[in-house]
Amino acid sequence: MVLGSGSQQLENANPLIYQRSGERQVTAQDEDEEQHDRIDDREIFDLIRSINDPEHPLSLEELNVVEEIRVKVNDDESMVSVEFTPTIPHCSMATLIGLSIKVKLLRSLPQRFKVDVHITPGTHASEHAVNKQLADKERVAAALENSHLLEVVNQCLSARS
Repeated sequence: MVLGSGSQQLENANPLIYQRSGERQVTAQDEDEEQHDRIDDREIFDLIRSINDPEHPLSLEELNVVEEIRVKVNDDESMVSVEFTPTIPHCSMATLIGLSIKVKLLRSLPQRFKVDVHITPGTHASEHAVNKQLADKERVAAALENSHLLEVVNQCLSARS
């Protein structure tokens, strides 16, 4: 985000807005307490689709930053992988968006899961640097110790009123 004289100037002032997917249909098997409830791609997508974009009053799903087809889960190996696509190739918010996705998943999933969040290949000018930051546990932990940054992440994760 570029700050001007008292007003904010958005990097992508007129983003494309995409249709939200429908709610997941709950089945009898989903409600059966005797069944082991495996975590699947759609469940992860449902956790992250409503994350707020840091610049726009829109969700990551509405901006097509996250898509169900870019979420991969291996429940047996406790692995979750999410690719996200910034709206523009020079998006300065890419690390913050990735951090918000990662924090949402770390807070929501059982601790056994390893979470990998990265930029869709070829969609961002600083893809390698952002991916390196998001993969570094110490850097993520240090970022979350910054009270201002944590406040911004929590705003991205909060429900819109």
